[in-house]
Amino acid sequence: MAAASGGPGRLPAEVTRFIGRAAELDALAELLGRSRLVTVTGPGGVGKSRLALRAAARLAAGFPDGARLAELGPVRDPLLLGPAVLAALGQGDLGARPLADRRLLLVLDGCEHLVEACAALVDELLRAAPGLRVLATSRQSLRAAGEHLLPLAPLPVEPPPGRADSEAMLLFADRAAAVRPGFRLDGADRAEVALLCRRLDGLPLALELAAVRLRALSVEQLVARLDDRFRLLTGGGRTAVARHRTMRTAIGWSHELCTMQERLLWARLSVFAGGFDLDAAEYVCGGRGLELDDVLELLDALVDKSVLERLDGEPVRFRMLETLRDYGAHWLRAGDDHRRLLRRHRDWYLSVAAWGEVEWFGPQQAETAERTRLAHPDLCAALEFSLAEPGEEQPALSLAGTLWYFWLGTGRLGEGRHWLDRALARAPEPTDARAKALWVTGHLATLQGDPARARPALAECRRLALDTGDARALAHAVHRQGSAALIGDDPARAAELLGEALRHYTALGELDSHVLLAMVGLALAHLFLGDEPGGTAWAERVRDSCEQHGEQWAHGYGLYAMAWARRQSGEPRAARGFARESIRLTHPLRDPLGLVLAIDLLALLAAEDPAPDPYEARVLQGAAHRLWTSVGTPFFGSRTFRGPHLACARRARAALTEQQYEEAFRLGARLDLDAAVRRALGP
Repeated sequence: MAAASGGPGRLPAEVTRFIGRAAELDALAELLGRSRLVTVTGPGGVGKSRLALRAAARLAAGFPDGARLAELGPVRDPLLLGPAVLAALGQGDLGARPLADRRLLLVLDGCEHLVEACAALVDELLRAAPGLRVLATSRQSLRAAGEHLLPLAPLPVEPPPGRADSEAMLLFADRAAAVRPGFRLDGADRAEVALLCRRLDGLPLALELAAVRLRALSVEQLVARLDDRFRLLTGGGRTAVARHRTMRTAIGWSHELCTMQERLLWARLSVFAGGFDLDAAEYVCGGRGLELDDVLELLDALVDKSVLERLDGEPVRFRMLETLRDYGAHWLRAGDDHRRLLRRHRDWYLSVAAWGEVEWFGPQQAETAERTRLAHPDLCAALEFSLAEPGEEQPALSLAGTLWYFWLGTGRLGEGRHWLDRALARAPEPTDARAKALWVTGHLATLQGDPARARPALAECRRLALDTGDARALAHAVHRQGSAALIGDDPARAAELLGEALRHYTALGELDSHVLLAMVGLALAHLFLGDEPGGTAWAERVRDSCEQHGEQWAHGYGLYAMAWARRQSGEPRAARGFARESIRLTHPLRDPLGLVLAIDLLALLAAEDPAPDPYEARVLQGAAHRLWTSVGTPFFGSRTFRGPHLACARRARAALTEQQYEEAFRLGARLDLDAAVRRALGP
């Protein structure tokens, strides 16, 4: 496999040897050649995911748009399935339409807990995108139209004719050599390994867990211990399949080899839905029988025993396989500490969000966005806990509102509204947290072109702020009402409201991204009113403040306003430079809104250039259209913001044949975010 590029949805690189499965890989290739939906089924730990990823890597070259991976294990709410799958495609809230012209292999990994929702989503995607093929893994079939199944059995435990070792034995030997250098299948060990593989039914996870124990035991000792572990932890009931019981035996046996302190940490770490670092583990899991100073050593021991996986980076992070996490959660729920651990977990991620909010104004915005993205599964778990637990509604409001920078700055508008609207429905009390959640969801709705939801939310926020004397919430409410007026094609009203908001911010002594974005809005309002000097003056104030403080996000929008002003004053070269610089600043944040505004303006500039390139202008329009649909209604539903697009389209249509006009747009619509940025920036 190729190394992962670092973005969500990329196929991960392999870190251990892939053993066997040649027949299954060939069968998958054949099935995907004649079926648009193939589901690999089988018990947990049988290797469904590994097989699907290897197959996807082999087949990716046959798909012009490559292969993408959506890991569904962390997704618990069926309503978030669509955003999760589409985020894996690199498009945030992207709907089915942008996939229509793509030829792509999508791997949906771990569908069993969302079978009905997965079936509905796959059916919708396949109907909307003729070039899409889906490779799913699940413990049961999706029962979707056109589905073909590949039941995956455990690795063969008997050697094929003419061979001394089975695939299960080869897998065990490979993993054993990693922990006991020099280990090989020969002599008495070969017979004992063959017996071990048969006793573990050839399940890859069980074999890998067994191989790790060679740090302390011989193969003969491993085999001798299996009888006790099978009897002690059978997993399922009498009617459960044998392989399921064997998987639980393997996990339980690994658990038995841990010390009491290691087991306690294992159970407590099960509250993490994704990766975590040492600080998080110490805060959430320390105390009540687990000394804080011992957590690092215990983490190291769990990594050594393959309960945890170490993830390189700064800081170093850890991850627990889902099956092992579920096993730890079983022990945690059996005690009386479960709710306390979930609450501490939630409190930690409240602090992650709060710190991110503070750090957002400054030169570390890209790092803050990435850190929050890594914490995303646990932020969702913390929100889910707070919404489900009686008495925790206010923390849910606070967490969802504090994450405004993540919802807005990385284009997750729909997901942000999902959490905010749920929290607002659960907590109608007139609190500061509710006021904040109201302006955030109101602004998200505005940007998605949903004024019917935005207006009442912002109006309620303003009333609540006035009733409670919350000056900060009042400033934000007025600011977002001004933004709504700007998008609603009323620049005069927008200028009035945004000016009022800036006066409120000044009275509070505020200078942050919100203040700078209010200035950007005021600059655009002046420009839309034909006041180019006034608009330029405000845009220059934004630029100066952003350069002074190292702010990138608002700076990108400010440069877009500068580009608009330079075009309006008849300086296309300067306008193009500002638009491209806006893209360079915004791209690391993965903010599709900031990018699409600049790309759409660049399209018009390409069509208006003294040496116009109408074909390239239309390509950029296609790329912009794809980005718009990832966010919400194109151009926010605004006639004013749509103006450059329509002007560009008219020029391109007049200069191109109908075939060229449509071909260029389709070419642009096939570009993902990174490719669209490269195209917009040019050579």
